[in-house]
Amino acid sequence: MTPAVLQRAAVLGAVALLAAVGALALTSRDGAGAADPGPRAVPTPDGGWYTALAASRGVAGDAERTTCRRILTGRSLGVTHPTLPCGAKIFLRYGETELLTEVIDTKLMETGRQFELTEALARRLALEGTQEIEWRFASR
Repeated sequence: MTPAVLQRAAVLGAVALLAAVGALALTSRDGAGAADPGPRAVPTPDGGWYTALAASRGVAGDAERTTCRRILTGRSLGVTHPTLPCGAKIFLRYGETELLTEVIDTKLMETGRQFELTEALARRLALEGTQEIEWRFASR
């Protein structure tokens, strides 16, 4: 090998090494590769929770489709809210139980409540009838 070829190989090797170190530094800074703690509850401006009346929307009909283009089944977990956007992640708390869920519909089935929960979600929260719940937005 000629000195010029060896010099080129050394320069290319150095560039590759710098690129690898730079990629590792960016990955570490962005948090990728670190354990993802998952979504966390975002407190209200006063540090607490919002309150709302909620009830089950009842058992899902056969292939019932929501305004968020979801097809509900008996195992579906989610909430209906008339103004929150489809897919918005929220935490619900009722009693001692706190669960992460999302908006899956925007059309309430009945009046007198702000949230309607799928039957499966209502069971997980042990919510019966119309009850006051607490809720917060979720954030990563």
